[in-house]
Amino acid sequence: MLPYCGRTLLEGLIRDLQAREFLHFKLYGKQCITPVAIMTSSAKNNHEHITLLCERLGWFGRGQSSFQLFEQPLVPAVSAEDGKWLVTQPFTPVCKPGGHGVIWKLAYDKGVFKWFYDHGRKGATVRQVSNVVAATDLTLLALAGIGLRHRKKLGFASCKRNLGATEGINVLIERKNVDGKWSYGLTCIEYTEFDKFGIPSGPLSSNGLKSEFPANTNILYVDLPSVEKVASSNNEKSLPGMVLNTKKPIVYVDLFGNCHSVSGGRLECTMQNIADNFSNTHLSRCYQGVEEELDTYIVYNERRRVTSSAKRKRRHSESSLHQTPDGSLLDILRNSYDILSHCEIELPEIGNNDKYVGSGPSYLILLHPALGPLWEVTRQKFHGGSISKGSELQIELAEFLWRNVQLDGSLIVVADNVMGSTTIDDNGEPIMQYGYRCGRCKLQDVTVLNRGIDWSFRDNIYWKLDVQRFEAVKVILHGNAEFEANKVVLQGNHTFEVPDGCRMKVTSGDSGFEIQLDPLEPNLLDSGTWHWNYEVNGAHILLEPVEL
Repeated sequence: MLPYCGRTLLEGLIRDLQAREFLHFKLYGKQCITPVAIMTSSAKNNHEHITLLCERLGWFGRGQSSFQLFEQPLVPAVSAEDGKWLVTQPFTPVCKPGGHGVIWKLAYDKGVFKWFYDHGRKGATVRQVSNVVAATDLTLLALAGIGLRHRKKLGFASCKRNLGATEGINVLIERKNVDGKWSYGLTCIEYTEFDKFGIPSGPLSSNGLKSEFPANTNILYVDLPSVEKVASSNNEKSLPGMVLNTKKPIVYVDLFGNCHSVSGGRLECTMQNIADNFSNTHLSRCYQGVEEELDTYIVYNERRRVTSSAKRKRRHSESSLHQTPDGSLLDILRNSYDILSHCEIELPEIGNNDKYVGSGPSYLILLHPALGPLWEVTRQKFHGGSISKGSELQIELAEFLWRNVQLDGSLIVVADNVMGSTTIDDNGEPIMQYGYRCGRCKLQDVTVLNRGIDWSFRDNIYWKLDVQRFEAVKVILHGNAEFEANKVVLQGNHTFEVPDGCRMKVTSGDSGFEIQLDPLEPNLLDSGTWHWNYEVNGAHILLEPVEL
């Protein structure tokens, strides 16, 4: 499984979800565990890998009962040259995944819709695990919020298309029915179908037809009863967007051990085209204003806040970073710049992709999503200071405060209890309790100076977070540990490891700095000595640090 930024892509997806749940807890004081359904595949032992990962990580502190894993079937492949089945041996066809459109019928057949209802759910958000920025800022919350509030049946999260991207487009489609009525709805046209609909193929131009349409990102909101009705229909509607895709080579080994790479394809269906079932009908043709009345909708945001995928490994000599882990890392770093540059923190902008290919990123800044996940929330936890080119900043906890910190080098803050601590439930499973015994860190008027990452080391793999360092300042918080540094210069290589139940204070001293380690008072072991208080103020969320 792809190790992205030090963890698997699935771990990153669950982190995003837990960050939204933590935000809900901080606003309303209520624990919420969202049920998660995952469609896996038997290809490359994906289903087994996912299951073992969930078991190894204790089902992410959510309990096994909050997960449903259901396996996508494989379909036989045909030769593009003569239409014959591709076989590895007699009566054994070459089989490949048949597209994500099977998710709806498969979910119905496996009882996933009923399982969601049993958990009190009316709607769901859908995303692909390879899209590492899908939960950035407002994207998923706005998508689900609009769908629920306005009782829509399906929504798309969309953005501007990338030059030359192999991705579909979202369109408003108009049809004249046989009864003379007109139907309207939002749907998706896959890139493999552009010729069929008369959409020019080839590179995009600034005034090209394709560039006028927003990109389909496969981030959806669905109303569960509406989708279930289609999925249970037992006809072609339950497998939407059926296409024969012959644009990718198929590699297989025959009966005699010979390896073949041939032009071929298999029938695929696309999950987003279930939208074709939710059109609205009018007696006469509509010329304007039809969008507001539709059962489908689109939310639109800047591309790097909506989609950036880690689907394919970049070849060493390749300059294009599209859909590679390298390209998505740069988008994460650009998002980090957008967050922190609004906090009166001086830091250089991330250059274009060409500069990355030659020398790597300008810096590494990785912020745990629970610091927000809304940027408005994150920005209130940071204020003032600077981050120099070539620096590294990793913050892996939610209860964090940065005030006037000057960083030139590497600063890594990690906590065992990022958002809370687990307790054992009645079934003997560890369950995350948000806000309970969190790790906490305050940095005020601090200067961090060290040699940081060895940017000249040729084997650095930045998107894996596999890098060579000369020096770093590391803060490691065990359990409910707390760390506070105030008016101090931390120069050189240092590791501050704080035991569970303790608070460490670092201040300036004769030898550079002094360390004071004290046990937490018994009445503060669960709540900590301080926390961020969240309060809804109209359309905004205001934060205030509260000392206990």
